[in-house]
This record gives sequence, C-alpha cells and structure tokens, in this order.
Amino acid sequence: MRDDAFSRCHPALNFFYFTVVLGFTMFIQHPVFLILSFLGATAYAIWLLGLKRTLKINFLLTLPGLMIVALLNPVFNHYGVTTLFYLESSGNHVTLEALVYGLVLGCVLFIVIEWFSCYNQVMTSDKFIYLFGRVIPALSLMLSMALRFVPRFAAQLKVIRNGQKCAGRDISNAGLLNKVRYGLNILSILVTWALENAIETADSMKGRGYGLPGRTAYSIYRFDKRDRCMLAAFLLLFLLFSCGCARGAAFAQYNPRILIAGFVIQQHMAPVDCPVPLAFVTFASFAMFCFLPLMLGIYEEWTMEKSRRHTGMEAVLTYRGIYEGLEDGGWTL
Repeated sequence: MRDDAFSRCHPALNFFYFTVVLGFTMFIQHPVFLILSFLGATAYAIWLLGLKRTLKINFLLTLPGLMIVALLNPVFNHYGVTTLFYLESSGNHVTLEALVYGLVLGCVLFIVIEWFSCYNQVMTSDKFIYLFGRVIPALSLMLSMALRFVPRFAAQLKVIRNGQKCAGRDISNAGLLNKVRYGLNILSILVTWALENAIETADSMKGRGYGLPGRTAYSIYRFDKRDRCMLAAFLLLFLLFSCGCARGAAFAQYNPRILIAGFVIQQHMAPVDCPVPLAFVTFASFAMFCFLPLMLGIYEEWTMEKSRRHTGMEAVLTYRGIYEGLEDGGWTL
C-alpha cells in the first residue's frame, strides 16, 4: 500500500468523506454521477493499491457480480413500457427499462465495492474504534472486527492450506471425494480459528476495561491545519452538489419510463427544470469531491520530490563551496 496523504488525515475527515461519496453513489443513480464516482474510485484505488491489484479486484471479483445483477433484474422484474422480447418458457416480457435499471444497479454495486477497497486501506480498525469507541463501544468493536475479518480470513486460509499441503492433504492433487473431505477439513479449521480469535479479542478488550465509563484512551490523532482546510473544501463541495441535487440536476427515473435530467430519451424529458450552469456546477463539484484525496496525495508527493531535489542541490553547492575554498587557500583534497 502507498503511504497516502489522505490516510494520515484525521479519522473523522476520512469517515465523513467515505460516508458522503458512498451515500451519493448508492442513492443518486444519474449516469453522470455514476461515471464520475467510478473514475474517482478507480483512480484512487490504483493510487493506493497499484494497477495490478485494482484490475484483479475489478475483473475477477466485481465485474462478474455486475453482469449477474444486470442480467437477473430484467428476468425477474417486468416493469417498463418498452418491450424488447417475450420469453415463451416463462411467459414474461423483458423490457428495456428493467434491463437498463439492472445495468445501473450492477454499476452501483461495482462502484461501491471499488470505494470499499479504498475504505479498507484508509479507515483502519484503530481509526474506527477511535471514532465510535466511546459512543457505541460494543458495536464499534464488532464492526471493526467484521471489517478486518475478510483479509485476515484469506491470510489464515493460505496458512492452513500450506499446513495441510505439507501433511499430504492438498485439495489440488486429490480425487473428487478427497477434495471434498480435505476442503471440509480446511473449512472446519478455519471456522474454529475465527471463533477462537473472536473470543480471545473479546476477552482481551474486556480485560483492558474497554467500554467502561470513565475509561481514557491514548490517541495519536490531532485535528491540525491541513485537516481544517480539507474539511472546509469538503463541506463547500458537499454543499454545492447537494444543492444541485435538491434542484433536480441529478434526477433519474427508470420505472415505468427512463427519465434522466439533461437527456431526451424516446422523446421524453425529465419533469425537472434545472439550468445548465447549475448542472455543470453540480457535476464539477462532485468530481472535485471524488478526486480531492488523490489530488492531495499527488500534491504532497510532488512537494516531497521537489524538496528532495532542492536538498540535493544544496548539498552539491555546499560541497562545491568547500572544495573551492580549500583550493583558494592552497589546499587540495
């Protein structure tokens, strides 16, 4: 993982950012909003995780889910006024509106998972407990354990498989029945480890007095000047695109007819009257909001590289001055 500048900001700022961007991605289903959110999530994921890992998450895990949701929705939902074809086996109509809305739902799922891959890198468990440990101690501990459960589960599965392979019980080199038996054995070991780990964590936190009234906790997080500037920028952008959405700039409807603000679809327009400048400001402010953590990271890396070049140049000049001074004094190195 890259040492990201936004990850070093205050946890409240991190949590506010991901709450807003995830909320608007899930509930504002305008195509322009979804495209901007997808570009922001993908760019930030590449910045944090690297191109190879991001493509692996997208094409091996997320893209199949998108296709499944997009294809299943028109099969089981038959709202809409534009019939594409008729399924004689089930006696149902497949409509354009259901197909498009299934594709939109798949894209929302795709983008949300992309954002959560960034969230897991930025919002660590200690940040989550710092924010909610005093307000909801039991729930914050459970959520923190759940959020870190999947990566730890995958790592422990790899350890167990290596141990079983050394014992001659590898599922890759066995028959069908042995594969099932070895797989169930690995699953049993993994579930047992997960339950024991959860009990040990709960006992450890109880022994430390976690959740007791009056208990203090050491914190390394301070709300500094950079956090205040970032919060002001986030609030300004949030206010701009929230007002635009309230005025109808992001209106989108897929049932019974596809109506999207700013587009004429099948000679129908959305029942909202939003000026073009307001729509532009809405989408531009949301794009800035999505890309602001990435811009902060790029700016910090650029300033660090500039500082390193300047420091290196100063060192060269210093050594050159010493050398010239020694030569003027009749000394040689």
